[in-house]
Amino acid sequence: MEILRIEGLTKVFGSGRLEVRALQDINLSVSKGELVALLGPSGSGKTTLLLCISLILEPTAGKVVFDGQTIFQKDGWEGGADMRRLRREKVGFIFQSHNLIPFLTARQNVLLPLSLIGIKGKEAETRVKELLEYMEIADRADYLPALLSGGEQQRVSIARALANNARLILADEPTAALDTGRGTKVMDMLKRIARENQSAVIVVTHDERMIEGFDHVYHLKDGCLERNVMPESVNE
Repeated sequence: MEILRIEGLTKVFGSGRLEVRALQDINLSVSKGELVALLGPSGSGKTTLLLCISLILEPTAGKVVFDGQTIFQKDGWEGGADMRRLRREKVGFIFQSHNLIPFLTARQNVLLPLSLIGIKGKEAETRVKELLEYMEIADRADYLPALLSGGEQQRVSIARALANNARLILADEPTAALDTGRGTKVMDMLKRIARENQSAVIVVTHDERMIEGFDHVYHLKDGCLERNVMPESVNE
């Protein structure tokens, strides 16, 4: 089942002599349970693409279909699409810098997105406990982020992204701040999430060593997407 489809997606910043085409005619389809990698150098448009996919940044042109619903068409949001609600209920975002709220414990950080979609009390607490156990971080539930290692903070951020049973998980350089060992563990967790939760997972990374076992690998260069670029290391 297709979770995301984008057709001819283009993003332009500025106009006239200052115009910059950050994304040009991007086409991409991701189904449930699929793990997709977006590779590319700094400035190639990877993060801009994630922001357009996650409904945070409005494309200049193109079409975005999410979970069977057209949410962007040609040059504007579709009238029936509630962007904030879709993000809260169906999209999970994993950031490079974790972005955990520093004065909330690990448990409270994961609890927060549940409260935003109206899940509270025992149901929410049970869900948080299950997620922290799933991410193998339950023994740190009552620790503030500053007392967690980088790998532990990233696992909490992944648990937070999963709190709403997201159909689509977007990860922006989730291993950039981790050493190779911890980075590999995070990628393994994302693979497990895609398979077990049947979520569509898109990961932006610059490190080809981290994408072994991915279903599809794409390369962004100067805002253009090269399809099915499979490094030898992925196929070995």
